[in-house]
This record gives sequence, C-alpha cells and structure tokens, in this order.
Amino acid sequence: MRSVSRSAVLERETAAATRPEVQRFVAPMSPQRVALPAAQAGELDYGGHRLSYDSYGEGERVLVLVHGLLMNRRMYEPLAPYLAKRGNRVVCVDLLGHGRSDRPEDLRLYTMPRFADQIAALLDHLEVPTAVVGGTSLGANVGLEFGVRHPERCRGLFIEMPVLDNALPAVAGAFTPILLGLRFGRPGFELLSRLATVVPRTNFLFDIGLDWVRQRPGPSGAVLEGLLLGETAPHREERRRIEAPTLIVGHPRDPLHPFSDSGMLAEELPDAHLIEASSVLEWRLRPKRLTRELAAFLDDL
Repeated sequence: MRSVSRSAVLERETAAATRPEVQRFVAPMSPQRVALPAAQAGELDYGGHRLSYDSYGEGERVLVLVHGLLMNRRMYEPLAPYLAKRGNRVVCVDLLGHGRSDRPEDLRLYTMPRFADQIAALLDHLEVPTAVVGGTSLGANVGLEFGVRHPERCRGLFIEMPVLDNALPAVAGAFTPILLGLRFGRPGFELLSRLATVVPRTNFLFDIGLDWVRQRPGPSGAVLEGLLLGETAPHREERRRIEAPTLIVGHPRDPLHPFSDSGMLAEELPDAHLIEASSVLEWRLRPKRLTRELAAFLDDL
C-alpha cells in the first residue's frame, strides 16, 4: 500500500472543503468532541397552573419525553442530550403534580386525558405542530392517551413499560398501601420529604429513587387518587385506532409493567415495533443498545 504523509492528507482535505460542490458533504473530523447540548429551562401556563420543562437541541424533529409516576424530567438527563446531539429537539416535561411544576392537592386534575392535554398545551407553547411523544410507565400511558386524543399532532410514539390490562391487579396491590400511608402517615412523610431535599444529587439511579421520597405527600396522594379512580390508559378499541409509528420497549419479570402488556400493544397497533429489554435496569445501567434503537426510530421518522 502506498504511504501518504499527513501533510499531504491535510492539504487535500483543505482543498476539498473549499470547493462549493464538495463542502457541504465534509463531515467534522472529530464528531466525538462535539459538546452535548445543554438544557434550556422553560415554563408555561396550563389552566392557571405552571408547567416546567427542559429543552435540548433545536430543529423540527421534536421528541417530548414524559417521566414515570411521582418522578420528574431529570430521569432523562442522560438520554436527552445524546438524542439532541443526533439532530432532535428533545423536550422533557414535568407533568402537573410532579417535579418543578405546580402541585395542587386536587385529585380532579390528575387524569390521563388532562395529562395528554398538557402535552398538547406544551406543543402550542413551543409552536410545534407535531411531535413524537412518549416515555416510561406513566409517560408511556400518557403517550398513548395523546395518540388517541390528538392524533393529528402525533408524529410517532415511544412507549417504554406501558401499564395496561395485565398490570392492573399488581398496580392496585402496590399503590393502594402507598396511598393509605401518604394519607394517614402524612406528618411522617412530610418530615421525610424535607430531609430528602437536603441530600445532594450524586448517582443517577440513587437520585431516581430519592426523587420519590422528595415528593410531598399531599400532592402525591392526590396524583395517586386521581389516577386510581380514573382510567389508567385508553381502552383497547381506542388504542387500535392509533396509526402513528410506535416503538415499544418491554421488560421481562416486571409485574407492574408485564411484558405481556407490551406484546399485546404491539399486536393492537398497525405500525408498531417491539423490543425486549434484558431487564428494567438495562436502559439505566447499559443504555447503549436501547438508545441506539430509539435514535434509529427517530431517524426513520
């Protein structure tokens, strides 16, 4: 093989980059050095209440990520910048009753239709006509509700760990004791919440669990009551009308998010792709494979 000096290579690259017909195809020499987009915080008004969100990146390819139950938008801090670096605008929102958004103690405000309408209000605020919407657990169900209520604005759905028909007994068994504890043990939970807020953020997984404890018991109880007394997801007949392309990520051995729900949803939707994670921790400990799948899904759209 004929050797070429580095100076000659640089001369040819420089000459190629200066020709107009070639310049627009020259890629950065070191893409690994491109800094990850930083979060830009924002707020909007929804029915007299404040909704808070973070936005990463720019452009017309918009992905709205919705957190899990009693969690917040910070659970996507490792994922959102990477997806934004690939040309997506990623918006991570705190639903009402969560994170830095307002937390009124009114259970009537915490229903799936209202959560889906909050995403529509967010798109109005951002002046975005359509977006890919979804998230994890509660966020997955909110995405499905958005696809049913606002199909014209749903460019696609990202569904991780949906909570559907097969999960209802486990959900009722798990969250009913929590709800009773929040209601009758409120003073103790108030103290625990205040103590947890002074613990510094250190580890991503540890912080996800700690954010649960940081929640004030009054609003948290109202969120649980509103969701348990209402419908947790659109009915099967409604789900079958969702035409948006959908990426579904299911986890085995998870009674609150059984893989059977993910498989059932994949059969119901006409344009769905199902991926099986190795466990609920794969995306938190070894995120590379699943993140690539989500990035490729967004590229295809």
